[in-house]
Amino acid sequence: MTEFETKQDRVLALLAEHGLDALLLQRVSSFAWATCGAASYVNTATTLGSASLLITPKRRYVLVDNIEGPRLDQEEGLKAQGWDFQVGPWHAPSAALASLTAGLKLGSDWPFPGAVDLSAEMARCRASLTPEEAARFRSLGQICGRAMDAAIRSVRPGQSEQQIAAMLEYETQVRGAQPIVCLIATDERIFKFRHPLPADKVLERYAMLVLCGRQRGLVASVTRLVHFGPLPADLRRKMEATAQVDAAYIAATRPGATLGQVFQRGVGAYAAAGFGDEWQLHHQGGPAAYEPREYLGVPGSPDVVSAGQAYAWNPSITGTKSEDTILVGEAGNEVITTIDGWPMLTVSAEGQTMTRPAILEIV
Repeated sequence: MTEFETKQDRVLALLAEHGLDALLLQRVSSFAWATCGAASYVNTATTLGSASLLITPKRRYVLVDNIEGPRLDQEEGLKAQGWDFQVGPWHAPSAALASLTAGLKLGSDWPFPGAVDLSAEMARCRASLTPEEAARFRSLGQICGRAMDAAIRSVRPGQSEQQIAAMLEYETQVRGAQPIVCLIATDERIFKFRHPLPADKVLERYAMLVLCGRQRGLVASVTRLVHFGPLPADLRRKMEATAQVDAAYIAATRPGATLGQVFQRGVGAYAAAGFGDEWQLHHQGGPAAYEPREYLGVPGSPDVVSAGQAYAWNPSITGTKSEDTILVGEAGNEVITTIDGWPMLTVSAEGQTMTRPAILEIV
């Protein structure tokens, strides 16, 4: 089956499992998933799109206004994909949804009156990638890695975090991906905040760049750090420990393992490195697909890792962080946001030797 047919079958199976007649998809991420990459947003930061999808066992509808309808037809090709367009005026609420769902048992990926909430189930659908999605993810990972490399190697003391953010966003967008998350911290701000929105702070010696780049709905994540001048011993020790934790997460993320088990391996690695409480200061990541994280790895999670999923783990020890996006394969895991020529640390986990990013030192 094609990617599109596979996804339609998954939707029908979900409806049958819950005894429902139709599924309403309102989230930007779900819209992109079901259409194999179409964009329903205008505001890139929004969760809910300007168009929705309604799927029944026999029909597939796009619910859209007269502004977005032509683009979804002519540029996204949704009519050719088999969607029935229900177009309403931009200035008045459409009655199409109420008419199409009258008397039906409805499920939705977002709270909707009278509908069964299937948001968690849809997140897990999105996280189970088809081979076509995995191929697109590899391409996106290369884009994000190259964008990060180009931006961070252009960073210089005296630049503001806003300037650094602009460079990272430019290098991402010019390569065809959207920088939907761009976090920048310099010097002491790296030690204060896990989610540092770019500020006017001017770089002195140390910078962290964080990117989540989106293309055709999929989102890849990558973090790198750069230090001007010799790296202090305490930062070197922290980065080595963070790399060890990251390796533990990646090595444990294998088909058949539960996320609870993977999470526990990471927590154990924190403790073994002498930083046992640091995991409590920030989430550790989880499955990635059409959201930066479709759901998080948490203690005791019963979710099972499967081949064909993508994961972005992001362990941090105050002042350092390690983050790449990986694809889980039958034979091993593939890091898709690698940067050629980046300095690496060699670490061991689960009997494996692997490399994880070091801090780039510019002396």
